Amino acid sequence: MSDSLERLYLAVLAARDLDPATSRTARLFQRGPSKMAKKLAEEAIEVVIDAVNGDSEAVIRESADLLYNLTVLWASAGVRPEDVWREMTRREDMLGIAEKLPKSPMKLPKVASPRVAARRPIVALEGRAARKRH
Repeated sequence: MSDSLERLYLAVLAARDLDPATSRTARLFQRGPSKMAKKLAEEAIEVVIDAVNGDSEAVIRESADLLYNLTVLWASAGVRPEDVWREMTRREDMLGIAEKLPKSPMKLPKVASPRVAARRPIVALEGRAARKRH
């Protein structure tokens, strides 16, 4: 999958200077980061709505739109896909691939070398009760 996002990222970079009248990507770059962020948020909401409604085909389509808009925003912010992959690897080394870094500080296990340390197993999250955050 990272190869697909890398190709998309390179295509976005190539299209940013095209004619905004004919290129959606160039038009987003012309309108700036605020418009890019708005489009990304709209696509994320559409994915959520379609998932809640159980429309997996729509989730697939909207997820592709979400990834496109995320890639455009990355390019605008000077973020490269490999920067994101590096962060994903760092998090996997600390917490396991199926975990998100906590918002509040927590004690993490001390690891001599991130790549040498044993990784936590992938944790299945299905069936766990959702807890509200306050």
